[in-house]
Amino acid sequence: MTTIRETTPNHALIERTKEIISQRESSLFIVLALACLLMSFLSPVFLTIANAEAMLLALSVDAIIAIGMVVLIISGGLDLSVGSTLAFTGVVTGLFLTAGLPAWLAILLGLVSAALVGLANGLLVAKLNINPFITTLGMMMMVRGLLLVLANGKAVLNLPESFTAIGQGRLFGIQFPIYIMLVLVILGEILVRNMRFFRQSYYIGGNEKSARLSGINVDLVKIFNYVLVAALAGVAGLLITARFGSASLTVGSGLELRVITATIIGGASLSGGEGSVLGAFLGAAFMAVLANSLNLLGVDVYWQNLITGLILIIAVVIDVLNEKRKASSQN
Repeated sequence: MTTIRETTPNHALIERTKEIISQRESSLFIVLALACLLMSFLSPVFLTIANAEAMLLALSVDAIIAIGMVVLIISGGLDLSVGSTLAFTGVVTGLFLTAGLPAWLAILLGLVSAALVGLANGLLVAKLNINPFITTLGMMMMVRGLLLVLANGKAVLNLPESFTAIGQGRLFGIQFPIYIMLVLVILGEILVRNMRFFRQSYYIGGNEKSARLSGINVDLVKIFNYVLVAALAGVAGLLITARFGSASLTVGSGLELRVITATIIGGASLSGGEGSVLGAFLGAAFMAVLANSLNLLGVDVYWQNLITGLILIIAVVIDVLNEKRKASSQN
């Protein structure tokens, strides 16, 4: 009996430690810490304040969109048009600013334009039952073409300081986009974990038919999730446009794949029903650290694209294998 009393607390501690490490967020945090430690030895520049700020600014764009993307993927959806929506929001806002509108009104109209893209995606997927991949792929090309028409193929330059301040301003030496990212990630994590409306996405992604039978307004939740991810892409578009002081027509190309990769690395399943905002944020942080490390080590940009694509494939394969393992364990 004495032996049992002495070993039980230790055993419980060991089991709890294993449980924590087995969680995707915990393992990702450990991997990130080890990667940063390794890079601090490989490159003296990595831990400098300037490099850390550059990495966080790059992360802010992907992480903000990843908040909406993970909620959408949890509900069984997918959005390939977020990169185009990001660029579209910047161009629309830039055109309104150059037309003389006040900054607050131009920002509002830019976010409305982004939300309308999400609304169109949501209606097509939820009401017409069109495949999300096809819907958002078509929207990606259409929106990218529309912004070229609106801007007449030219970047929108010389944006006023009243607007660029949101991307270039600082508080305690840290640029505003980093604060905005952290606030949105924390808010998103709290809402998805605790708010009933957001929790419904897990039921829809897990079993849509059962969710409908239980009284969940599936169409409303789906449409909301598409509007959410588009609006967050709009926020990211405003920040990156304000940061550079101009609205680029090519910004955001390939961003959708980075964000989707980040969410899958963070524990989201393409089959739906799984994922977390914290996991998506850590996945985006992993991608940012990887990209920054490859740049500091002088790896050619073509190899960087290859590595990013390889990571996406590996993440999807792991996701599929996990789904098969869960299915076999239930049978």
